[in-house]
Amino acid sequence: MSQKFDKSKLPSRHVSVGPERAPHRSYYYAMGMTEEEIAAPFVGVVSAGNDSAPCNTTLNAQADICREGVIAGGGTPRRFNTITVTDGIAMGHQGMKSSLISREIIADSVEVSVRGHCYDALVGFAGCDKSLPGMMMAMLRLNVPSIFVYGGSILPGTHRGNDVTVVDVFEAVGQFAAGNCPLTELIALEKVACPGHGACGGQFTANTMACVGEAIGLSLPNSNMAPAPYRSRDDIAVAAGKQVMELVARNLRPRDICTREAFMNAARVVAATGGSTNAALHLPAMASEAGIHFDLFDVAEVFKSTPYIADLKPGGKYVAKDMHEAGGVYMAMKTLLDGGFIDPNPITVTGKTIGENLEEITWNPDQKVFYDVKTPITRTGGVVGLKGSLAPDGAIVKVAGMARLQFSGPARVFDCEEDAFAAVEKRDIAEGCVIVIRYEGPKGGPGMREMLSTTAALYGQGMGEKVALITDGRFSGATRGFCIGHVCPEAADGGPIGLIEDGDIISIDAEAGTIELDVPEDVLAERRKAWQPRTNDYQSGALWRYSQVVGLARYGAITHPGAKAETHVFADI
Repeated sequence: MSQKFDKSKLPSRHVSVGPERAPHRSYYYAMGMTEEEIAAPFVGVVSAGNDSAPCNTTLNAQADICREGVIAGGGTPRRFNTITVTDGIAMGHQGMKSSLISREIIADSVEVSVRGHCYDALVGFAGCDKSLPGMMMAMLRLNVPSIFVYGGSILPGTHRGNDVTVVDVFEAVGQFAAGNCPLTELIALEKVACPGHGACGGQFTANTMACVGEAIGLSLPNSNMAPAPYRSRDDIAVAAGKQVMELVARNLRPRDICTREAFMNAARVVAATGGSTNAALHLPAMASEAGIHFDLFDVAEVFKSTPYIADLKPGGKYVAKDMHEAGGVYMAMKTLLDGGFIDPNPITVTGKTIGENLEEITWNPDQKVFYDVKTPITRTGGVVGLKGSLAPDGAIVKVAGMARLQFSGPARVFDCEEDAFAAVEKRDIAEGCVIVIRYEGPKGGPGMREMLSTTAALYGQGMGEKVALITDGRFSGATRGFCIGHVCPEAADGGPIGLIEDGDIISIDAEAGTIELDVPEDVLAERRKAWQPRTNDYQSGALWRYSQVVGLARYGAITHPGAKAETHVFADI
């Protein structure tokens, strides 16, 4: 082992040091550990690996390889696993109610495992959407030295000579319903769209949060965009294991890294790359774990002044593999820094600042994915925050790739996604209307479902730019079109979205950042008197418990008070 560590101030002393811990050590000897290994710092190596979906299938192998780096750095690795819910499979049915709650379960399960076994540090491997913020939330909550590793994206599929992703399949379902895609073509596409291991390839939620990992400083530079099948992922896993031991030696912790300025950098990168609207839910949740106030409006304020520079799907041409080959997240940050959009001062897991890391990057003018900030795709970001009489506590829309930024029309109201999807399938949606899907918020769903099946079907029918859709639920990072999510307060809390009736005029302006319900206040007051809370079918179990404690989407739909209420930090036990 490369260096000796003093365990007298590390959490693992509670399970490995002193005569009174002899029974505990007997368990370690039972697993074949040596006296020297028991005396070293214990590093939790946590994987969200499973057979649920290709996003997660390589994670266990990467976590196992990470052990080599931990050992080389002088630590003792302790592997364990957490769950995932994979959105692509949960999408479009009741299973999607389990998606957002999985973020909390992942964070909680990592926390309780680390607390119970007194681990001194963490290296976390995640692949599918909610597992990325869930893993980083746990790191910030525990505040032990930590490094986040993304398992990597899938390679694009090829169909009729074109790169395709799973979104093309979702949209083909809409084309099939419209009679524009034969069943044989749909089947052929579904068989080639996802050619192997890795998370969804566009700038959807997984890749967006992988960018956040690097931009906020919790991941090694240019480590997350290498696709899952690439052999370089083994080297990244080993490097993360070795580097986390340097963080232990320096006592450099996640909350030292993830300052308010680091969160602003992360929001910049989300907007600049046309990232998922879900980042506006996950960044406030992560910030709460660090005791930093950074809500939807703080995120939106950063988005408002950030140029959109990355030509990535779903609004653009390219996928994560192309982003990796163009120079990765740090290539995007290089031009953002040169334009004054990135704070160079936050420290990172390298032990250097963002600015020092970026000194090693040379801007490549020949790559096609990233535009220079002097000549961006658009002057303002790919994601916009909204506020108005329909959403006093905010809403969010992804405008990357959209030609139309204003929309006004009569409401068509649905009280769940299934009813809206059925209407879309039957072509029972008029051009120019604003589809409202409500009672899908964190509390009302419960679980804040994503609406990709509905939005993709609309796009597949050629209706994507001809209607708008608003919801107190969420949208997939893969959604495109005029789709507004996170409307807050949600219908279940008596928010204005719960008072809308068919035919009410709704006006959205993504340039001005407004969303208005054109109904007189006295009419709304009468509707408010008549409004009754709805019940749902989830009156026991995890979803019931979640609905009792989950907070507003504006603050990240969190389920506990966060670091601001702490009386102690785990890392200091």
